[in-house]
Amino acid sequence: MRKKLLISVLTLAMALGLTACGGGGNGTDGNQKAAENGSESQESGKGETEDGSDPTEDAEGSESAENDGKTEGAAGTHIYVLTAAEDHGWTGSVATFAKEKAEEINGEGTYTAEVITANDAADQITKLEDIVASGEKDIAVVIQPMDDTLQSAIQQLVDAGIPYVAFDRIIDAVSASAVSNVKGDNEGIGAGAAEYFVSLGMKPGEAVYVYEGDTSSVTTLRNEGFTKYLKGELEYNGKTIAEDAKWTEDDLKAVTYSGAMNWSRSDTKDSYESLMGDASNAGIKWFYAEDDELAMGILESLNGGGVSDSAKEAIYQTKPVLTGCGGLDEYYEVLRGNSYGDIAANLGGVMSVTYSPSMIQTAIQDMVDYLNGETVEQDHVIECETVTPENVDQFPSFF
Repeated sequence: MRKKLLISVLTLAMALGLTACGGGGNGTDGNQKAAENGSESQESGKGETEDGSDPTEDAEGSESAENDGKTEGAAGTHIYVLTAAEDHGWTGSVATFAKEKAEEINGEGTYTAEVITANDAADQITKLEDIVASGEKDIAVVIQPMDDTLQSAIQQLVDAGIPYVAFDRIIDAVSASAVSNVKGDNEGIGAGAAEYFVSLGMKPGEAVYVYEGDTSSVTTLRNEGFTKYLKGELEYNGKTIAEDAKWTEDDLKAVTYSGAMNWSRSDTKDSYESLMGDASNAGIKWFYAEDDELAMGILESLNGGGVSDSAKEAIYQTKPVLTGCGGLDEYYEVLRGNSYGDIAANLGGVMSVTYSPSMIQTAIQDMVDYLNGETVEQDHVIECETVTPENVDQFPSFF
């Protein structure tokens, strides 16, 4: 930010100097715009563009473009990309893919981009507020909000007139002000799990256990997708559930929700071991884990000593079915048959639904397209697909 501020100061000084040299009546505005956009008019020292046109007309054209909801002539805009820390798992991989895209943008030279990571929501709020408070011009923001407490800081972006794209966690109260809200199909993830269960014979009213991620809109949508598909209100892969397989509201009472696992493998492992401490729960066949990390928690429980041997025997007689989502390579290794093979052989099925962290690159590209003056879809939902042992090799994974 300090570098861009210095550039802005030097640009202003150049513009004032050019005005003092006798530029046209609107020379200050025209030459400042030329300096900011790398125009050839800086070299000529005149208040005209290279083809002799009045720079005032360019300013009016830009204003008209902005009024149309597009940004033209935005070359030189600096794009800040705010994500969680680049450590491990899905969120850590978001930063990795974001840095890859930022490098691509910097290499092209039209815009500049940098990735700013945060360790927690409070840290991310501080960094976002610092960007707004700097008063920098010609900036844009792509943000993966770490939780809903970012609402106020994002509103500061809106109030400052800074365009932004939201990724993954969409905060409803400010979503209408975003250039684009980019997310995977969270409802589709739930529908995909439900469709897989039904394809393997799940009947209305059978016991289902759902391992939830957190308390955000992501979990809400993944829950809703699951139940909407079962009720026949939502398609998956272009099809709805068969009429004779639909669930009623009474049937849905057989679905149990874990509460927030905080996307934590260890929390899920502890929860599953506690659940299986009651012998009656060994008969639950359908386990919908809303993330591959949560699914791995269940597998680790079955692989360790937290579940008694007698409980494991009863569980395996049930032939439970396990779903996840995300694209975690460790979980994909189970689907590939390279890991937890003895446990997977005792399960009735194992699958995942795509929700790749590489989608952050789509979010960044949406901002680039917006700056290029292109039309951008505000509610940008990326469809998901079912991943099974039969097709897992067709899908990339993350570490």
